[in-house]
Amino acid sequence: MGSDICITNDELIKYCLTKNGAYKDYPFGAEVTVIKVKKRIFAQIFSLSGEPMLTFNGDIPTGEFYRGLYPEYVTRGYHCPPVQQPYFNTVKLRSGIPKEEIFRMIDGSYTYVVSKMPKNQQESLLKNKGQEE
Repeated sequence: MGSDICITNDELIKYCLTKNGAYKDYPFGAEVTVIKVKKRIFAQIFSLSGEPMLTFNGDIPTGEFYRGLYPEYVTRGYHCPPVQQPYFNTVKLRSGIPKEEIFRMIDGSYTYVVSKMPKNQQESLLKNKGQEE
């Protein structure tokens, strides 16, 4: 691991937008691209002191897993209120973490956020996704 960037912000955004119902939003200003599904955040892409970063949502065990696996590069959501921090991880993209692993983090975040929605919304997203493929 090191200073390699395995994925660009544009690649991250493009990948996130492949998720059914995903769209871009800028509630924190133009510097932070927020990706949402049904008004719920599942990814935030931004720079911090010139370093490209990704924050994603998830359950506590998944967050702990990634923080344990990549302790130098994955931390609790730095910008989140303490009560929300266990549910968000911030990833330094200049880490050499494989692109496929970053995509798995995004996939898990999307699935987690959708799982918290009302059943009819979950079914709609899953039904439409199945029809697209």
